[in-house]
Amino acid sequence: MRSDKIKKMILKILPAGVLLGMAVWLLKGDVWTFLTWWLLAGVMGMAAMPLTGRLFREFDDKGWMFSKIVAIVVTGFLTWFLTAVKLLKFTTAACVGVSLACGILFLFLGKAQHKKGIECLPMDHLELVYWEEVLFLAFFLLWTYLAGFHPAAYGTEKFMDYGFMEAMMRSTTLPAVDLWYSEGTINYYYGGQYFAVFLTKLTGTKVELTYNLMRTFVAGLAFVLPYSLVYQMTKDRMGKKAAGAVGWKKAVPQISGILAGLSVSIAGNMHYVYYGQIRPWLQKLTGQEPDSYWFPDATRYIGFNPDVEDKTIHEFPCYSFVLGDLHAHVVNIMFVLLLLGLLYAWVKMVRKRTYDIGEPGTKEFWEKHLLMPQILFAAVLLGMFRWTNYWDFVIYFVVTGGVVLFTNIVLMKGQGKWVIGVTAAQAAEVLAIGTIVILPFTLNFETMVQGVAVAQNHSLPHQLLILWGLPGILTVIFVISLLAEKLVGVKNKTIYKFMKSLKLPDLFAMVMGLCAIGLVLIPELVYVRDIYENGNARANTMFKLTYQAYIMFGMTMAYVIFRMLVISYRKFLKVTAGIALVCLVWTFGYFGNSVDSWFGEVKDPSKYQGLNATAFLETDFPEDAAGIRWLKKNIKGSPVVLEANGDSYTQYERVSAMTGLPTVLGWYVHEWLWRNDVADLNTKSGDIELIYTSKDEKQVKDLLEKYNISYIFTGSCEREKYGENLNNDLLSGLGETVFRDLNSGTYIIKIK
Repeated sequence: MRSDKIKKMILKILPAGVLLGMAVWLLKGDVWTFLTWWLLAGVMGMAAMPLTGRLFREFDDKGWMFSKIVAIVVTGFLTWFLTAVKLLKFTTAACVGVSLACGILFLFLGKAQHKKGIECLPMDHLELVYWEEVLFLAFFLLWTYLAGFHPAAYGTEKFMDYGFMEAMMRSTTLPAVDLWYSEGTINYYYGGQYFAVFLTKLTGTKVELTYNLMRTFVAGLAFVLPYSLVYQMTKDRMGKKAAGAVGWKKAVPQISGILAGLSVSIAGNMHYVYYGQIRPWLQKLTGQEPDSYWFPDATRYIGFNPDVEDKTIHEFPCYSFVLGDLHAHVVNIMFVLLLLGLLYAWVKMVRKRTYDIGEPGTKEFWEKHLLMPQILFAAVLLGMFRWTNYWDFVIYFVVTGGVVLFTNIVLMKGQGKWVIGVTAAQAAEVLAIGTIVILPFTLNFETMVQGVAVAQNHSLPHQLLILWGLPGILTVIFVISLLAEKLVGVKNKTIYKFMKSLKLPDLFAMVMGLCAIGLVLIPELVYVRDIYENGNARANTMFKLTYQAYIMFGMTMAYVIFRMLVISYRKFLKVTAGIALVCLVWTFGYFGNSVDSWFGEVKDPSKYQGLNATAFLETDFPEDAAGIRWLKKNIKGSPVVLEANGDSYTQYERVSAMTGLPTVLGWYVHEWLWRNDVADLNTKSGDIELIYTSKDEKQVKDLLEKYNISYIFTGSCEREKYGENLNNDLLSGLGETVFRDLNSGTYIIKIK
């Protein structure tokens, strides 16, 4: 008997052991940094369970996986706030100190709740917690291993993302000096990169490695957080049937959770299915040469095929994770998933039959509704979104409002006065708290928005159908089926009766699905104006809105497919769900296609390059690599280092990006977007050229003083841009030559 228990225990812990062994074998020397991050997330999450367990008290796992993000939000955001209001310096000591202080507060909170009989640890569901940890470790490891085949922080937005991290690592104040505009501070949503730096400082690791670790960390969470939420939704919908289920039905919550995780983190869209699978197959049948499929095409379809002036962007998480950017919308994935989980936890709590909302109009009534911990925490998160990705603030303020409104309709028993009053009060509360907590950012931030305009261009119907037809049609069928199921034969049909009759998971899935449909439709009606007005007017609006639509659709589809297959008795719905399941699983092939295209010989572990995001310097910038590394090693603080400026997404600004040292002017279009002052940018561009080419020493010295330039870097890009006009003799006489590569001719001058 005892040997059987030991065998079962070994079989249970074997997956975790195998994954850890694979990590050591696959990641080689990077494994220690990887394990440090994984362990730190686990320890921080465990410490935050007194708060998370209170917020997610109705979840089986008490929000165990969400606790990692709760801990990062509390400690990281508090550190930023104290630094931004100049009460702390942004140092490793400050990050560690604030984290320890929060840990102590969590401990006291846990003790206080224990005395009240409130259990914040999932002691009755430890097996669930274990398997969630295994799944997180597996996907974190998968993405980290893949990143090692293409680790370079070079191409697309990577110079900017990596440069932001290096700039903040150098700075003790926030916002840091803009590495591409030395006369100002960063005027962009830098919160995502900040959290990456915060975790880098906590773990004592280096940005060269953690740039890639942060994006794979988010990718791992993009699987396990949807898993946790949809698992709970599915189990709630099954109710008592879940406990008595046998055979495969016993695993339905786990299956739907896995489907949700895969749908959010590795799936593509039906563009891949049609253009990457069906169309080439049809071409083969007709004797034609099949078209090859390039995975970015799934994100550049409307406006590109057919080629028209209305160029748009419709990216999704898997594309981001493969590409390797660490942009605002990518890092914020884990925070928006936390918000969605929090909203479901709140609705689940207040919809309990035993929950007392108090007598309407009394002091107790208003206190109950305005001091709900989930709403208060959601308000802080929404405020934080203004700093991590402002678009998500607008999107999820509306999503939060929809969830709150529909829930209040039930809580207030359809009494319009109290529904409107309570919802408005909670909306004002959320807006006020969200505005106050983020003031240190907004007071120093100049918006890039230039108004809202009516869309002059529209997507072709078949394009919308290919991109969004699967989740959109499935959501509409689901909503119609709910209406038919709950209202047919009911007298005096009202919204209240409909909402009250809905099971909580059905309501939440409906809200997510309808919000996602709305996000897809909005760019067809209006768009937010910015500098991309000419030819790309809708691009940014469609990009940011449909990105979040994709995330909500992913979880909605996983739940709805389960709902129709397992719960529904109508054959039509079961057949619909079966077809949708096949199509959804088919989109998972996008992951394999993109991995094969982007990461090369990923099947051969010997080709693993490691996680160092700057290793490409020796191969892509051999003339400049030694000089860049000299600057990074020897220069402290943030003195201005001059380099030639260039267009966005080019090799220019390799020095500032890789060192975090500010230069006079960087990628032109980026600064145009952030500053919207073309005349100033043109002046700076001209002045940089004068410094490198002018033969008037006084003029050059005046410009060096004007921009407070401490070092001049002259390397491959400068020689390429200025050619024979490059005045090496004059530049060399301006100060001390602190670095010179005799083979390449690259040199660095320290100004006197």
